Amino acid sequence: MTSSSNDTTYFGLSIPFLTHLGVVPEYAEGGKSRISLVIKPEFENSFHIAHGGVVMTLLDFAMGAAARSTNEQPLGAMTIDMSVSFLRPSTGKIVVEGTVLKSGKTINYCEAVVLNEAGEVTAKSSGTFMLRR
Repeated sequence: MTSSSNDTTYFGLSIPFLTHLGVVPEYAEGGKSRISLVIKPEFENSFHIAHGGVVMTLLDFAMGAAARSTNEQPLGAMTIDMSVSFLRPSTGKIVVEGTVLKSGKTINYCEAVVLNEAGEVTAKSSGTFMLRR
């Protein structure tokens, strides 16, 4: 899928904000997801690294996509809560991988990590998601 056109879908959903950022959807299946993004100057904070809000957006979406993939929920997943730890700067091309830790009928417990080009974890999160029916 191309991230530069208006017809980008994110595992069946149209999410204009992710399209605007240029997020590349890679896969979401079996309780796992993967997306990527090149950090552009306009996504940086005053330290010239990825702004925490951009990183949190990606972590949130990766966990929600992983949650949706467990039950093929076309309507999406709503974030109930989310915590994030920033471990090192996120720069360049980053990859975000989401995983479902426990899948329920409506509630899913998930985690996600941000990886830099060297494969180092730059941020990690955990969250609880309600599947929208």
